[in-house]
Amino acid sequence: MSNLKYRRILLKLSGESLMGSQRFGISSDMLQHYAQQIKDLQSMGAEIAVVIGGGNIFRGIQSEGAGIEGVTGDYMGMLATVINALALQSALETVGVQTRVMTALKMESVAEPYIRRRAIRHLEKGRVVICAAGTGNPFFTTDSAAALRANEIKADVILKGTRVDGIYNADPEKDPLAVKFDKLTFARVISLGLEVMDMTAFTLCQENNMPIIVFDINKHDNLRSIVLGHEIGTLVEG
Repeated sequence: MSNLKYRRILLKLSGESLMGSQRFGISSDMLQHYAQQIKDLQSMGAEIAVVIGGGNIFRGIQSEGAGIEGVTGDYMGMLATVINALALQSALETVGVQTRVMTALKMESVAEPYIRRRAIRHLEKGRVVICAAGTGNPFFTTDSAAALRANEIKADVILKGTRVDGIYNADPEKDPLAVKFDKLTFARVISLGLEVMDMTAFTLCQENNMPIIVFDINKHDNLRSIVLGHEIGTLVEG
């Protein structure tokens, strides 16, 4: 469709978003919710890459308390993202969406290795690409992976799905007086000390002028509305 404001998007999902009302693990209801939203975008002509976290299964920051060395914990977190990616792939293919999981760590038995030109070709052919295992390196978050992949595939925007409907000056789940921003510049986010992404990811987006939209992923039709150009959530650019 020629009326899409954003044609090629990078959708960033947290691992926690897959838990739903559970305390850990993967909710089949949430998988179906995301799969249907992504299918709707694809039917509109959007090209979709997804980066997903692994916090619903394992977080690297948990490893130190468990007696696991930090770098090893980071690799365990990367493997958790692969589990989530395979689950999302299965949900997407159940609703008829061709999907490829591409991993930054080699594991050819379950997924393709991430190769930039191959990922772009999959997108051009109308396949959803799920980028798993972060950047393949310890010390980097899945936010950093999202920023890196978005710039590599020349995405039009990063869509960061969260539980809240944008960026606020305080935590809206704790402060009822928190004020929502509709638009922000990269410089203003830094000056206000707002947490949009970790600093490595945020700096990469700022240096390459990659816009970020933070929005409520759980509200039906938000993804569709954003891609069509409606002002949903908070836009960070410029």
